Amino acid sequence: MPEPSRIRVSVVHAEPGQVFRAAFELPEGATVAEAINCSGVRAQRPDVQIDADRLGIFSRKATLETVLRDGDRVEIYRALRIDPKEARRRRANGRQSANKRE
Repeated sequence: MPEPSRIRVSVVHAEPGQVFRAAFELPEGATVAEAINCSGVRAQRPDVQIDADRLGIFSRKATLETVLRDGDRVEIYRALRIDPKEARRRRANGRQSANKRE
């Protein structure tokens, strides 16, 4: 009986000063959830919060049920420290203040 096809995938999570990266093979048809479980991220980085809303494959949103393809990189995103709209607003206000002082 032929052996089932396998795919190469990686799982990554990055924070300032710390990066988790694991590359391995899974059976064809494996999902994002299976990749996360096989990666060892929970054992090596128990502080990483894995939220189904903060997952992607090459910067494109993915779900735990997303079926992986050969070469995919599963990305576990960290929570935002500040809302992007608020960050832009603060930068714009800072520029306005600097322009008024000149």
